[in-house]
Amino acid sequence: METFKVITLGCKVNQYESAFMEESLSKAGWHRTTDESAAHVLVVNTCVVTQKAAHQSRQAIRKAIRENPKAKVAAVGCYAQAFPEELETIDGIALIANNRIKAEIPRLLTELPKFSQKRAFLPPFETETPFDALKICNFPGRTRAYLKIQDGCRSFCTYCIVPYTRGPYRSLAPEKVLDALEGFARKGYREVVLTGIHLGKYGVDLPGKTDLTGLLKMVGEKSLPLRVRLSSMEPQELPTELIEMAASESWFCPHFHIPLQSGDDQILKKMNRHYNTKDFAKIIETIHTAMPLGAIGVDVMAGFPGEDLAAHKNAVSLLEALPVSYLHVFPFSPRKGTPAWHYKNSVDIEIVKERARELRILGREKRMLFYKKCLGHHFDVLVEGAYARDKDLMTGAAENYLPFVFLRDDSLKGRIVRMRAVRISENRVLGEKLNAE
Repeated sequence: METFKVITLGCKVNQYESAFMEESLSKAGWHRTTDESAAHVLVVNTCVVTQKAAHQSRQAIRKAIRENPKAKVAAVGCYAQAFPEELETIDGIALIANNRIKAEIPRLLTELPKFSQKRAFLPPFETETPFDALKICNFPGRTRAYLKIQDGCRSFCTYCIVPYTRGPYRSLAPEKVLDALEGFARKGYREVVLTGIHLGKYGVDLPGKTDLTGLLKMVGEKSLPLRVRLSSMEPQELPTELIEMAASESWFCPHFHIPLQSGDDQILKKMNRHYNTKDFAKIIETIHTAMPLGAIGVDVMAGFPGEDLAAHKNAVSLLEALPVSYLHVFPFSPRKGTPAWHYKNSVDIEIVKERARELRILGREKRMLFYKKCLGHHFDVLVEGAYARDKDLMTGAAENYLPFVFLRDDSLKGRIVRMRAVRISENRVLGEKLNAE
């Protein structure tokens, strides 16, 4: 029996696509192993969103080749889409396949043992490229499922390589979204995360007036025994109707993750972001007013070219004043092929590190304030499993993404349990069980 292992870097979309590869190969009779040295085929699903991600992808590929020289190593995904010529220089890669052909990768992998020469499959994206409906039934080891409903980006933010790796906007038809959600519910999943490369553009390529809000209304009408969470959404693509739905519908998780990137209007223009800081502040306040205990996560970048001290202070002041729940902080990473690669006025790397550190400290403060605000309230917690730091505890996540720890009861795994937030315990909230679903 052929054995395989998939190594995944990057976003939730990549995680979903890796799960598709794993399930497809398992259905073809292959055995999934966690031991790289025992695999006949090693698949590295790559990421290039930052220089660090690209470096980690190369490291994972070279490690797979070095530690299992008899295995066939496949480098697939965003690296193969953006910089295939760089992968061609790495000796020992048996297969290079890009995002355009991801639906075919399981078939290519099953054929790989027959070939001794390197194979490359790098078809370009076209305007009418269809959405690859990568159907998945299970997520082994996970209590929540992911569902990729959108792909592609055409925003062309000046720092971002993603539009060049993911192609045009494509969406999964609403009836297929509903079918997939029903399938996950039958399998016992109690939460599904809807994900995409540019989720707010869901439906722009579909006939009629399909959009994300309309899709979620259809989901609500199904009354499925699960809750739905959204992955990242652009601030200008969050209509009030969608916010009100998240605030009022028990199946729609009150949690939005929204990229700010810069808290300075001039830097936002240089980034080709289509909003200003007043627009951003207004949408955050609207969300907070509608759902005071809802979580609002924010992406923010430190050190974009031309970001002076005043621009950095603008970002800090804006975030200090807003009721956000946590921050994801990224140092600017120049990416070859993007406009920002050529920008002058780069910020000294030590200054970038210091600004990122300051923003992360602010992020921790915001997180603790959010946790404290939730204390004493009741939440529906999806039980995930044992807590790594204490064998007597379990972990779970509330509808607003509040992370809980609580007394261990393995029979609750995968179920939703009503809990009261009692106190903060390290970087989580200690919960007291009220009743199980």
